[in-house]
Amino acid sequence: MKGGEFVYIDYVGKVKDSGEIFDITNEQAARKEGVWREGFKYGPVPIVVGADFVLPGLNDALKEMNVGEKKNFEIKPDKGFGDRNAEYIKLIPEARFKEQDIDVGVGRVVTINNLRGRVMSMDGGRVKVDFNHPLAGKTLAYDLTVVSKIEDVAEKISALIYYFVGIDKEGVAVEIEKKVKTAEIEFKKKANIRTDVKEMIANNALKYVEGIEKVKFVDIFEKTDKNAEKVGEKTEESGEKGG
Repeated sequence: MKGGEFVYIDYVGKVKDSGEIFDITNEQAARKEGVWREGFKYGPVPIVVGADFVLPGLNDALKEMNVGEKKNFEIKPDKGFGDRNAEYIKLIPEARFKEQDIDVGVGRVVTINNLRGRVMSMDGGRVKVDFNHPLAGKTLAYDLTVVSKIEDVAEKISALIYYFVGIDKEGVAVEIEKKVKTAEIEFKKKANIRTDVKEMIANNALKYVEGIEKVKFVDIFEKTDKNAEKVGEKTEESGEKGG
């Protein structure tokens, strides 16, 4: 695969030493491994090869693979979640947690100052928290399959939407206006997507989708029976107050 290409991938990610599965995309494999989770959306994941969509070690492997190919390989910490860093282990006064109404306990995962970490110990009114990624310092083992390549421009945009907000292509309409090099995106159901997330989708489309120079998000509001009912209710209320 080449950098910038859009592909769907399936994978199982394990910690090499323990065999613990930390990420899996295939539902059948998840059931077989006994890690299936109800409500989790399984299926091939769309990514852009060479972009920051996956770990550097996964990107390296993808560049040596073809569509339909399967590969088993290991990823060292420097190409995975990084080495453990002693500077990411902090001593924090317990009072800080109480001020923010955060319940702490050894082994518990907490978020403070926008950082997420695990409580290692508590002693003398101080809490030791490890803010390293849980998989930092670990060698990973992956089973990776390149399922298919995405060629269509509209499907590439849909793939970006699915990656960033989890809405599949059945839930979004993407129109490509080739003459003006514009992608117009309309969500079929009401979706409260933050502006910064829309900006991420747009920036990646402009960077990786050839022939696109503008991205538009379209919001459509249509008249419904419920709208009419609400207007009627307000009119009646106004009449009652006025009378």
